[in-house]
Amino acid sequence: MRKVKIMTASEAVAMIPDGASLATGGFVGCTHPELLTAELEKRFLEEGSPSGLTLVYAAGQGDGKSRGLNHFGHEGMLKRVIGGHWNLAPAMGRMALENRIEAYNFPQGVISQLFREIASGTPGRLTHVGLHTFVDPRHGGGKLNERSVEDLVELVQLAGREWLFYKAFKLDIGLLSGTSSDSFGNISFENEVISAEALSIAIAVKNCGGKVIVQVERLAEDFSRDPKSIQIPGIFVDAVVVAPAGEHLQTFAERFNPNYIRQGDVTTLALPHLEAGPRRYIARRALAEIASGAVVNLGIGLPEGIALAAYEEGRLGDMTFTVEAGPIGGIPASGLSFGASTFPQAVIDQPYMFDFYDGGGLDVAFLGLAEADAHGNVNVSKFSGRIAGIGGFMNITQNAAKVVFTGTFTAGGLEMEFKDGNLRILTEGRFDKFVQAVEHITFSGDFARRKKQPVLFITERAVFRLTDSGFELTEIAPGIDLQRDILDHMAFTPAISPDLKTMPEWLYVSEAG
Repeated sequence: MRKVKIMTASEAVAMIPDGASLATGGFVGCTHPELLTAELEKRFLEEGSPSGLTLVYAAGQGDGKSRGLNHFGHEGMLKRVIGGHWNLAPAMGRMALENRIEAYNFPQGVISQLFREIASGTPGRLTHVGLHTFVDPRHGGGKLNERSVEDLVELVQLAGREWLFYKAFKLDIGLLSGTSSDSFGNISFENEVISAEALSIAIAVKNCGGKVIVQVERLAEDFSRDPKSIQIPGIFVDAVVVAPAGEHLQTFAERFNPNYIRQGDVTTLALPHLEAGPRRYIARRALAEIASGAVVNLGIGLPEGIALAAYEEGRLGDMTFTVEAGPIGGIPASGLSFGASTFPQAVIDQPYMFDFYDGGGLDVAFLGLAEADAHGNVNVSKFSGRIAGIGGFMNITQNAAKVVFTGTFTAGGLEMEFKDGNLRILTEGRFDKFVQAVEHITFSGDFARRKKQPVLFITERAVFRLTDSGFELTEIAPGIDLQRDILDHMAFTPAISPDLKTMPEWLYVSEAG
């Protein structure tokens, strides 16, 4: 049996040549090979090599500052980036905005599945995900700047339907992370919160004739583990790097949390209460859209509060939360531990989770809201001079049985209070979110209407639904003036439901315990 090469991080990254096409695994800080990407940055700053890299990744990997893919944010290090979520790596985002690299933004699920297509030698990924959005070639083909000229997505007709075809490409290097390796390079994930798309990347790189490098926490004795626990077989691994003690973290927020890697009864958890304010009001109203027994996805940010609302109302056992990274069941973690879940029932590979999502498995999904327009289009990917990227947003919103967008009505300094039975806006936000036309179409309202997909927009002061004719205001908070507090802050005029309801007072009066 072939033995794997055990080497230092500096020896491993020395294997990466200029101009290589490199794939990294991970989700925020979960299962990201931080030691390897940091060492790669160090080598580039000292030697100016490797340069001209093509970086491919599915989920966002970083802390918004210096870790994760921020290690690649140097002039000359990158030629091209094909990524799902950009917001956690602002250094790369700035280079894209300044036209210093070729930059593409594709759906996170599509990229994770594309690794499987590359592995199997097919020409690419054929899917409906991304139709009628900025990823569609009719609206830009996922290109983020003028420097990006190669068409990597095609619109095709097959079996009487439109599809998008995402082209496969060669991968030279895979940088991955696991928990344990034996002398043969068999990698298990005992302490990792997810497996992400590690296996798919490893096979893809190997079948392209490339090199797979895996960071691990420790070495295991040969022949000591359940063979079913091996996530990456050693035949796909070229080098293993054992991280120094304390440098292999579960997430960027936590060194180790045992509740992320074991099952448990979520109803026994003691969770924090939602703080008073718009996040609480929105989360409690959104919770009412979850039917008993529903399978749910909660986006990062404000939607995370819905799990806390469910806890307060004793409904945690009444629904199943999922995270696109792979956890099924449990309570999704937040912040720099996003991607993990406390007490998950199961954890599957990320590409398979997106198979489930793309096929319509979600009963309801809750996502954030940066801006929306008169057609029901939503933008969360590029706005205000910033590239956020789509992450799993496009796969999730396009395919859930019902999608609910959540967010404050305006942004930037918004202050309010609920007093004497009325919601009062003390300081209005500086930025209106309901605009005439969004900068980027991350979600297509027209496509949703064609599919008869129920779409809601829940804010702290109003609820809208998407109808065949556009936006319709269906609920308004007590004390809110329709003209002053709503219509004056919309670039278009929504229809007003003849059955306009007042949002229930209990959303506002029941404060955190």
